[in-house]
Amino acid sequence: MLLISSLLAFSVAFVLQQPAVPAPVVPAADLIVGQAPLSYRWQGNWLRLPPEMKLGNTHGGIAVDAAGRVYVNTDTENAVLVFEPDGKFVKAWGKDFRGGAHGMLIHGAAGAQSMILAHTSRHEVVGTTLDGEVQWTLGWPKESGSYSSAAEYAPTAVALAPDGRLFVADGYGKSWVHVYDKDRRYLKSFGGPGSEPGQFQTPHGLLLDTDHTPARLIVADRENHRLQIFDLEGKLIEVIARDLRRPCGLTRHGDVFAVADLAGRVTLFDKDFKLLAQLCDQPDESLRAQNGVAPERFKVGEFVSPHAVRFDAAGNLYVMDWVSTGRVTKLERLR
Repeated sequence: MLLISSLLAFSVAFVLQQPAVPAPVVPAADLIVGQAPLSYRWQGNWLRLPPEMKLGNTHGGIAVDAAGRVYVNTDTENAVLVFEPDGKFVKAWGKDFRGGAHGMLIHGAAGAQSMILAHTSRHEVVGTTLDGEVQWTLGWPKESGSYSSAAEYAPTAVALAPDGRLFVADGYGKSWVHVYDKDRRYLKSFGGPGSEPGQFQTPHGLLLDTDHTPARLIVADRENHRLQIFDLEGKLIEVIARDLRRPCGLTRHGDVFAVADLAGRVTLFDKDFKLLAQLCDQPDESLRAQNGVAPERFKVGEFVSPHAVRFDAAGNLYVMDWVSTGRVTKLERLR
């Protein structure tokens, strides 16, 4: 009995002294989010900057050109950063646009594309080449009668209709959407501050949905926690006020819409705005919609403050978190 008791005591002591075996960790490169047929591989370290360059505050938009190059806004003197689809750095420009480059739209035929950029602190919309050469500027909409000075106007997003009409969202100003003709002459304004259907509290993002017939304008009405859909004359068609927290902007690929939700997730809807999935939801409410979250608190598979989202032609999804040190994630579409 004494021998058996001694052996049992030794066995227990041996087990207690062994280091705990950690739970298996899924490598970041192998993390899959979503579910088939909408599943994606998380690529958090997708973009590759030169060693001497830091990303800086990612507060703006994302655009993709006909060649698949990805354009990202920051608040630094590199207001527009350009990357190949694999994340290789191409170029940066925009010293004169530092601190306020917010929403980008690339338009035109392949080989002859240009950009329209909304700038919050310059209180204007700017047309540029894809290398940043200014072609035209559009100032504050004094014709609307809603402003006493340019300082009250802080545009956050632009959209372009097939007939050349330009829509500008004054997301950080007085919450109007302004409409211009193809020659950038003022036509009208709609919306204005409020919570009633057709009104806005921070119309932060725009999408001209030409995949729908007839084309329509979708507004991310952020602080009303909803999307609003209008015809191109500014008549309200539908309000989407479900499954959203603080929608900042949206993008479409085929029959799928993706919405960047500042409060920590990306939401996927079908073409009728029925919920498909919510990706990479931030479980810690104290980290949602926070600009100052330190990089060591970033986790693979979790967003913090999704501010912009963009599909490329292949259905890959690029997501910008609004964080002071910068974060842009690629979700690679799996087939």
